[in-house]
Amino acid sequence: MTPIPTFAEAVPVWARIGCLSFGGPAAQIALMQREIVDQRRWVSDKRFLHALNFCMLLPGPEAMQLAAYLGWLMHGVKGGVVAGLFFILPGAAVMLALSFIYAVFGGVPLIAALFFGLKCAVLVLVVEALLRVAKRALKGWLPWVLAGASFLVLFIFALPFPLVILVAALIGYAWPGAFALGGHGGSASDGNSALDAMLAADPGRIATMAPLARRAGLIAIALWVWPVALLMPFGGVFADIAWFFSKMSVVTFGGAYAVLAYVAQEAVENYRWLSAPEMLAGLGLAETTPGPLILVLQFVGFLAGWREGGGAWGAVAGSVLTLWVTFLPCFAWIFLGAPYVERLHDVPRLKGALAAVTAAVVGVMANLALWFGLRVIFARMVDGPYALDYPDVWSLQPTALVLAAVAGFCLFRLKLGVVQVLGVTAGTGLVLGFIGL
Repeated sequence: MTPIPTFAEAVPVWARIGCLSFGGPAAQIALMQREIVDQRRWVSDKRFLHALNFCMLLPGPEAMQLAAYLGWLMHGVKGGVVAGLFFILPGAAVMLALSFIYAVFGGVPLIAALFFGLKCAVLVLVVEALLRVAKRALKGWLPWVLAGASFLVLFIFALPFPLVILVAALIGYAWPGAFALGGHGGSASDGNSALDAMLAADPGRIATMAPLARRAGLIAIALWVWPVALLMPFGGVFADIAWFFSKMSVVTFGGAYAVLAYVAQEAVENYRWLSAPEMLAGLGLAETTPGPLILVLQFVGFLAGWREGGGAWGAVAGSVLTLWVTFLPCFAWIFLGAPYVERLHDVPRLKGALAAVTAAVVGVMANLALWFGLRVIFARMVDGPYALDYPDVWSLQPTALVLAAVAGFCLFRLKLGVVQVLGVTAGTGLVLGFIGL
């Protein structure tokens, strides 16, 4: 049996995950599952999916909140804070640097080529993640039907993400026996993980951790609210940033894509912080940097501060303020909710509801994978019926196919790790960009 890691042993692992968390929630969740469940066997599949199900019900980036949840389970509040921060900070640092480059130079071709290679590798990692989660989460015909239905209503009709998750939870609550979360192979998959062993040896551990978690959640709410209350009476761009992104932090169900249209409309048309093409450029940067895709909001806050808050220092202030009011609520939701969810871990109907959410999440991941893949392989998309977009076949990017094939060969054939796959594909993209392809 693998022992539960010490806090000092867990910190570099969370740092590694934060630095490698490219590609949005699908790839990030798969990376955590590989690192925490498959390789180190700190957490079982069942507990990992149980935590993921809860995080999918929350506003905010689910992968970052999943990291905070698992960090809290293993090492209490300090573990949750460190796991969550390491998931955010590497990507935030990269996004800050790229925002400066974009604001000063308007983009650098070689850097664009480097990140294009990363984007193609991420596409393959997302597909691999989808296959892995589907294999473990879909047991029986009803989960498969629910996953397929979730994909179709999101991809074709763009139904609201919270509605899809709510309907899935109700179905699982009504028919809990049809949604048995099971693993396969390996001690971590069948519940025999380091964390399960620790909780079995100390059944009262969750109850002991709960009061401090509640206190940390309330402190997170207070830290979130105070700059908003402090800035609002004075008005100006920083008050607008604090208020606008605080609203975003409580309605961002389904991640960055789910709120992108609203953010773009308000930031471009109402506040006039940036243009529509700049908004898309910010999403492109967020897609190819580590960390949650919601870091696109940091780019918006940066440009708002750059143009209306006094240049470089205003840009940094706008960037930091955006991160502050966007992510502090995420810690609050985890620390306030996780103790209660853990206490209900073995309630059949709740397990059924959360397992049904996992089945729907497979459909969500498939929708994101296809959405992302089409926009990597093709340069232009055409509006179709309902919410269905389809690619302009004449905009096919052969370089993207080559880079995706390289990534697929490295991942599936050579069995290289995530770092090696990203490195090889990014390097290939840089070379192709250097020679003008």
